Amino acid sequence: MNKGHNTTDQTQYLTFHIAGEEYAVGILRVKEIITYGTLTTVPQTPPSIRGVINLRGSVVPVVDLAVKFGLPSSPVTNRTCIVIVELNLAAEQTVMGIMADSVSEVVELIADDILPAPPFGTHVSTDFLRGMGKAGAKFVLILDIDKVLAAADMIKPASPSATPAGFVSLATG
Repeated sequence: MNKGHNTTDQTQYLTFHIAGEEYAVGILRVKEIITYGTLTTVPQTPPSIRGVINLRGSVVPVVDLAVKFGLPSSPVTNRTCIVIVELNLAAEQTVMGIMADSVSEVVELIADDILPAPPFGTHVSTDFLRGMGKAGAKFVLILDIDKVLAAADMIKPASPSATPAGFVSLATG
């Protein structure tokens, strides 16, 4: 992860909590943060997709990363929010929501502050991590949001016969 030693090359990350762990995603991927509201459940979607929201006329799936990472889903509280992120899914810009227990802050990390993720000790596959960012005395897990949300178990490709009439498929492309 340590590709350069230019200490002026800083990158900002939004940090948030999921199931007691602190994660980060590049701030340029974050479109907005909204309060957790009513979600519409969609039949035959993976358990990690909590439902969809109407975001200014667009259908946006909301992913529970705790469930995606094999952890129990966190209860919804007054601090629960949805982080709306933009990602590249099947070579297309796609907008999805990530359910977060709470949002922490925006941190700046230089390349020297980002270390490779160890192959142990996290609930997240190291394939889904860009690295671990040193934020003071602690580390934050920096997610590769494209890989996390494009994983095969997230979006099921729909065939016309697999989607009952009147139901929306979350498949893209």
